[in-house]
Amino acid sequence: MATTSSTSEEAVKKEPASCQYDKQTLVAVLQFLRKHNLKGTESLLKAEAKVSEDDLKTEEDKKTEVSQALAAVYKSDDDPSLFEDLYQDLKTFVDSCLDVHKVELSTILYPVFVHMYLELVYNGHQWNASQFYSRFWQDQDEHRHEDLARLTSVRQKEHMVGSDNQLLESFKTSKFILRMSRDSYTHLKRHLQEKRLSPLLTIVQDHLFIDVFDGVPRTQQQIQASGGGLTGEVDRDANKAKVLYGLLREPDVQIALDDEEEGGEGDEKPKKKKSKKDPLLMKKSKNDPNAPAPTRIPLPELKDQDHRDRALGFREAKKRVKLDHNHLPSICFYTFVNAFHGVTCVDVSDDSSLLVAGFSDGNLRVWSLTPQKLRGMKGVDDLEIIDKEADDVMERIFDDRTAADFKSLTGHKGAVYSASISPDRAYLLSASEDGTVRLWSLQIWTNLVCYKGHNFPVWDVRFSPHGYYFVSASHDRTARVWVTDHHQPVRIFAGHLSDVDCCRFHPNSNYVATGSSDNSVRLWDMLNGSCVRVMTGHKSAVHCLQFSPDGKFLASGGADSQVLIWDLATGMMVAQLQAHTSTVYDLCFSREGTMLASGGLDDSIRVWDMQKIMAEQDTEVDPSIPSNITINDSPSLLLGSYFTKNTTVLGLHFTRRNLLLACGPFVAPS
Repeated sequence: MATTSSTSEEAVKKEPASCQYDKQTLVAVLQFLRKHNLKGTESLLKAEAKVSEDDLKTEEDKKTEVSQALAAVYKSDDDPSLFEDLYQDLKTFVDSCLDVHKVELSTILYPVFVHMYLELVYNGHQWNASQFYSRFWQDQDEHRHEDLARLTSVRQKEHMVGSDNQLLESFKTSKFILRMSRDSYTHLKRHLQEKRLSPLLTIVQDHLFIDVFDGVPRTQQQIQASGGGLTGEVDRDANKAKVLYGLLREPDVQIALDDEEEGGEGDEKPKKKKSKKDPLLMKKSKNDPNAPAPTRIPLPELKDQDHRDRALGFREAKKRVKLDHNHLPSICFYTFVNAFHGVTCVDVSDDSSLLVAGFSDGNLRVWSLTPQKLRGMKGVDDLEIIDKEADDVMERIFDDRTAADFKSLTGHKGAVYSASISPDRAYLLSASEDGTVRLWSLQIWTNLVCYKGHNFPVWDVRFSPHGYYFVSASHDRTARVWVTDHHQPVRIFAGHLSDVDCCRFHPNSNYVATGSSDNSVRLWDMLNGSCVRVMTGHKSAVHCLQFSPDGKFLASGGADSQVLIWDLATGMMVAQLQAHTSTVYDLCFSREGTMLASGGLDDSIRVWDMQKIMAEQDTEVDPSIPSNITINDSPSLLLGSYFTKNTTVLGLHFTRRNLLLACGPFVAPS
């Protein structure tokens, strides 16, 4: 297991002492004391256990608070029969505007529709609400229909209290954000004031936040590209923090070149082998002005084995195939057949030597992708007699009698939704339906730790590129950062309005990206846990994320069949890649970042031209003026499409030589 220096250990956030107790039991005891008016004992225990007042509120208290808040929000006494006429009047106004303003003004129709429906329901006008919904729901954007279908489950006032409806929760707790040019906003304001439409004015003032900018109105493409979130677009102030997206300086690694690489001419004998600095490594060792300080986040110290792995990696990089639009990657596809328990996730180690798959029955299976079979470590007695100073000590500790083509790991009580192999190939993480994350040893092939913290299924887990840290994403709407030698999370990222479906570490390990069923992508700072980027544009759940090797771009894919490319410096979308016909499950950049591969439920792999995206990116655009932003959606960005025979693409991985590996289960046609 990776270790850190004493300074690193001190810098890791410690959990308070109260975490050692069962918090739910403490809360129950405190509620009992309060019920029987034992105030002195209650105050002492509350102070000692560091339990907040909010934790002591019962479900009834919380429901009462929600009811009071809703009463303040939906307090209208207007005639319910007028709501249809008011909404129709608003639609007529939008349709009558000039085309240049119509596109922007039409964005107000959806949030007004939802809030009008909720107001009718809350005030007990169920029949009017049903009529209103039936008349206007089909006028909303198609990507909103799935959310609106969930809204129909709210038919009575009681349904609005204690509901787990994500759309309802987002509209109750957050203002819907719209972005309009000043001219379009002036037209809307004049219409509302002239007509004196009291209910509409109330909804606009209480439930909408209109971000007005100076400049020409945006086009349909620009609005579609930034919309789609449960609460509309992103407040421009949310993406003003500076992101240190540069890569950390690589440590110096001495590499002994092979004799054949230094061989002399003719009959001359090769000179004696000596250590030299790899020129490729020297190229990567330059300081990046956009990189964080090496000590900003405590990182594990490199061991001798880590240095050897890096040296081998740089050696492999010398033989890398350079990819461009004239030289597309070769693809090797690993197909799972007869997987009766259902393959739910796959992962390939960074050096492409190991493949792991998780199954719906809770088991994991690890295969070797090289001729060398998987072996287990020798017993304690045999290890004691090994010469620890021997050069091949790491080879001697393994028992050849345990060699096998694959190893099985059992422990989870529910389906395994994600797996991640550590950079040093010593450990494996798995996330499961049972709400736990497990750490497995790939040397003794057993479970080492079970991390419990999430309250619901864990959808994704991923190691940091530097090891030691890992991040998990869950149905409980949070992502959590852990360290392998602590059983409690050191960071909790809360802010998404729905499930956090996927997560990834930035190449410099200072940031974590998350994708959610609230249709948004967020970037979190490991230093303080703050959200530094919120990116909207997807029209459905985000299922996969991948950072570019240089750390400057983030790619995201999801259930809307789109692949979106984001510039982390500004938080702006720079490209919209549309070719898939179903959910995108995985993304992978080539090793030098010139190509992006995507795969998913449509049984295909698509290869995209990242080099062209970077070359055509407008770096001079002012992000404060949305109408100036251009998004590259050219069909020429698609370099190739490769289809499988009824095999869903669950995993993609570029080897160090730029061979593309893909994995997925074969599904026999029905």
